Amino acid sequence: MTSKPWGWLLVLLPSLAVAQTLPAPLDETTGMATAPAAVAPVPWASLDAAGRADARARYAAWRALGESERARVRQAQTRLSGLPADQQQALRTRFDAMDRLYRDGWRMGPRLGTWFADLHPLFGYLPATQRPAALALLTSLDDAQLARLSVISRRTAPQDRDALRAELLALPPGAREAWLRRHAGQ
Repeated sequence: MTSKPWGWLLVLLPSLAVAQTLPAPLDETTGMATAPAAVAPVPWASLDAAGRADARARYAAWRALGESERARVRQAQTRLSGLPADQQQALRTRFDAMDRLYRDGWRMGPRLGTWFADLHPLFGYLPATQRPAALALLTSLDDAQLARLSVISRRTAPQDRDALRAELLALPPGAREAWLRRHAGQ
């Protein structure tokens, strides 16, 4: 953690972003979201079609997270709930000011959400057929590999991204480390 007085924000914000983009589980008897006190539940019937589609996407993203990622989100929500209301609102305002593409990147969980801005050039716009393989690949990489991939993503020219991504996705897991090192220039 940084020694600057606002350093806690840099640690909290990534988890906060996930906590705000993912829905709380639904209470089967009331149809309302069960959420910590800091987040007011919203009745399903009050949502329009776009709101329902967004809630479904957020719920699917939540369910796709592993239990350790869900635990990190719950811990972030607890930390958020413990902050004064003005600090909570300041964090929400800062998060809401982010581009929607980057906010949506947090749906992949705290770990991948941290890397999303750097990986966006290569993985932000995927054909539907590549999405499951790309998510499996990204979740299988460790932080050092994600750091190399983020360098590659930023350096790759737009016209070369599709071919490079297809090449990476076609690799067997054992060949990825060497490929990442070679393409990152390491």
